[in-house]
Parts: sequence; structure tokens; C-alpha cells
Amino acid sequence: MPAPGWRYVKFCLVGGSGVAVDMVLLYLLADGLGWNLTASKAVAAEVALLNNFLWNDAWTFRGLRQSGARAWLLRLAKFNLICLAGIALSVLLLNAMVSWLGWKVYLSNCLAIVAVSLWNFFLNLKFGWSAPASRGPLLAPRMNANRHE
Repeated sequence: MPAPGWRYVKFCLVGGSGVAVDMVLLYLLADGLGWNLTASKAVAAEVALLNNFLWNDAWTFRGLRQSGARAWLLRLAKFNLICLAGIALSVLLLNAMVSWLGWKVYLSNCLAIVAVSLWNFFLNLKFGWSAPASRGPLLAPRMNANRHE
């Protein structure tokens, strides 16, 4: 199993692909279609998030994942919930940097993405792809009542 540092490097590389998806969609929605900045950012971030989940699941956290459709859906739900806070924070940061500080949109967007990357990594490592806690006696599989050991 790779050290957390190497896993974070992978997470950031995957995040780089998400930044590209985010930036292209932000440009297409805001500049191309004329959507407002907040709506454009929210949609762009969610599509980038789905891109990142697929790559992180397949590569970054591959050795930590459980198999099966149910486990995959649970990881996707956890990833989405954890990153939802990151998306909200990045929208707030983007608007603050553009509106209050007068910074350029795309520079501000990059800085907002970087600011939430550590949040997303550590929470996803801990809650999204961590092995389930060992089962206690109440959650342990039931033994066959006819079997005596």
C-alpha cells in the first residue's frame, strides 16, 4: 500500500484532470452560454467531482476499496458529500476573490480549488475509502444455531 504522501500525489494528479474539466466547463457555461458565475461554477465543479471520483476510485484509492456495486455507490455518495462542502467553499472563495479583491476569475478559481484539496483528500481517505470498522458482537454475522463449536 502506498504511503499517504504518494497517495496524495496521485490525488493531486487526478485533481489536475478535474481542474481542467472545471475550467473548460466554467468557460463554456459562463462565457459561452452567459450563465451567472455561481451557477456556472457549481455545475463545473460537480462534473469535475464526478471525473475525480472515477479516477480516484480506479487509481488513487484502488487498494483500499471494497468490491461490489453497493460499496461503489456508497463510496460515490460519501465522496460527493465530502466534496460538496469543498464545492461550497470554493464557490464562496471564488466569489470573494473576484468580487471583494478584484482578482481575475480563472486565477481565483485555481486558488479556490487548491484551498480545498487537502480537506477533500483527508476526509475521503478517512471516510470514503477507509476499511470499515471491525464488527462488534451486535453486528457480527450470526452463527448457525445448530452448529456448536
